[in-house]
Amino acid sequence: MLFEYTLSSPTQNFYNITEQVREAVSKSGIANGCAIVFCPHTTAGITINENADPDVIHDLLIGLDKTFSDRPEFRHGEGNSAAHLKTSAMGSSATVIIEGGRPLLGTWQGIYFCECDPPRKRTFFVKVVGG
Repeated sequence: MLFEYTLSSPTQNFYNITEQVREAVSKSGIANGCAIVFCPHTTAGITINENADPDVIHDLLIGLDKTFSDRPEFRHGEGNSAAHLKTSAMGSSATVIIEGGRPLLGTWQGIYFCECDPPRKRTFFVKVVGG
């Protein structure tokens, strides 16, 4: 089953979408299998990381900005090459095992939509498959 979600992303940030993924799994009725979370944008991505301490997200954003800063030699006409680099490093999807009707996440893990080129209205998909 395929589920589509939208979100507004006013700032560069990691938006916690764990509840939307849980909702998709629940609505699917699939007890065991996997959920694929996919972002169809070239300047936004999906990742799994810590959801207990908000300083982790703060630090990730700083690290991405320092690692993939804008550079005068970039030639992309839209001026968002750094966002493309961040997204390529982050990735466009994550796969989560479903066991007992719930995403199998670690105690500290959350699923995040990573906005690298705000502000935007974005879409992401959750594909739930049994197995």
